[in-house]
Amino acid sequence: MSELEVVPLPNGQFGENCWLLADLRTAEAVMIDPGEEPQMFLAELNTRGWTLRGIWLTHAHIDHILGVGAVKRATGAPIYLHPADRPLYDRLAEQASWFGLRAESPPPPDRELESGQRLEVGGLDFTVRHTPGHSPGSVSFVGHGMIFGGDVLFNGSIGRTDLPGGDSATLLKSIHRDFLSLPDSTVVRSGHGPETTIGVERLTNPFLTGAYRLE
Repeated sequence: MSELEVVPLPNGQFGENCWLLADLRTAEAVMIDPGEEPQMFLAELNTRGWTLRGIWLTHAHIDHILGVGAVKRATGAPIYLHPADRPLYDRLAEQASWFGLRAESPPPPDRELESGQRLEVGGLDFTVRHTPGHSPGSVSFVGHGMIFGGDVLFNGSIGRTDLPGGDSATLLKSIHRDFLSLPDSTVVRSGHGPETTIGVERLTNPFLTGAYRLE
């Protein structure tokens, strides 16, 4: 059994959502997508007295991995990444240059993510779904009535596909297969913006209702 707490940590110039999840019974936690303000993430972790057991990455775009190195150094927690996004991950410094920023190369991932994999921390139990389209190695974490989907599906929108490795047809296929197959009550916690539910997006998201069609 677990008692789950979810802490959203919106941060940085990209408005990225880092997520901190913990089993309150064991005080063990994971961090999803540590972005631009790692000191804030670490302060939150320390204030709550939680031990970080994993750094889970939904994908390897700059705004989701800028803080990986600092969090890894401070906690020693293993980094999880899908191998299809490893080229993006290894090009963090180059990604930063596109935005006029500077970034250090992140430490190598410790473990590879794959579709169907189970991730357990304390009493928390999530399943990995490979959900490409926004990037080749985008993944989503499903469990406890929620999905952490990175930049696949947003409140009222979907992820962009104009960055290297993006593909609109693949993205929509991932959404229909791996998001819309979930119960309508499933809470969608995305990489940007407010949370939503599968039911709301099924009925109102213009990219899913046909009101707006990608070229």
